[in-house]
Amino acid sequence: MKSILLFLIGLLSISSNSQKKESYMNTKIVIAHRGASGYLPEHTLESKAMAHAMNPHFIEQDLVLSKDDVPIVIHDVYLDDVTDVATKFPNRNRKDNRFYVIDFTFDELKTLQVTERFNPETGVQVYPKRFPKGKGNFKLHSLQEELELIQGLNAATNKNIGIYPEIKAPDFHKKEGKNLTEIVLKILSYFGYKTKKDNCILQCFDAIELERIRVELKSELFLVQLTEFLEDVKNLEHIATFADGIGPWYTQIIDKKVNGKWQFTSLVSDAHKLGLKVHPYTFRADSFDGFSSFEEMMKTLLIDANVDGAFTDFPDLVVHFLKE
Repeated sequence: MKSILLFLIGLLSISSNSQKKESYMNTKIVIAHRGASGYLPEHTLESKAMAHAMNPHFIEQDLVLSKDDVPIVIHDVYLDDVTDVATKFPNRNRKDNRFYVIDFTFDELKTLQVTERFNPETGVQVYPKRFPKGKGNFKLHSLQEELELIQGLNAATNKNIGIYPEIKAPDFHKKEGKNLTEIVLKILSYFGYKTKKDNCILQCFDAIELERIRVELKSELFLVQLTEFLEDVKNLEHIATFADGIGPWYTQIIDKKVNGKWQFTSLVSDAHKLGLKVHPYTFRADSFDGFSSFEEMMKTLLIDANVDGAFTDFPDLVVHFLKE
């Protein structure tokens, strides 16, 4: 696996148009969703190194706490759909038969093998044409380890690719007696991410928690309110009092086709009127429901709907599209 990582880092030399040290908050941005997750298992360091080589503006980190309070980069509070935890620790599941990150120490988590996402009940790989499930030697890692990688690659390549961390399930963590948000903010600050100028966008689905980050914890970071349904943004004016942008599911933006042309909801224009950036999720070249092709999806949302950026599993394709 070390040879694979070295190969991925070697890809950095491919691009002759390396990004200079500037802020991308006011440009149409590409966010590497869980890294280059269309090509390598999500949220692995290998996936992040490959994403960095593809020159997105930001790389995403979903964050969940371990038993010993280490922020782990993983998409869910569960382990059993991206690791071999059910085999390594068969008796550590909870009553719902799920295995939780928070029940394992960092050292225990490091023993697990990470694989392409699969259904834990059937074992079937979610995206069958991606990296083969069960192959390779991928591991979980901490937020600190990922920041060291990204900042190290930035230094080595004279780039300034930013980070886009997400506070996952804050209520769940609070019920478990954990302070995920405070721990994450402390680490971000240590690594130099403190204000809107520091190329860090902090996101969360929980509006109460995101507002707390701004008001109670007095964070000066660029904040994005994630939304899953249109009803989540019915109070857009209030969201604009504490957030700098929204991250909607792209289906909240498109409405219907009339005479072959897409019609849109008012979400993007409403957000822009309030000074909010709009970064929809998730652009997937192998899953673009509602569109005839990935190209149509990119053109419809990035150009016609005029969103300000996109979360994508295929950062190279979106970077290329925007350059063209």
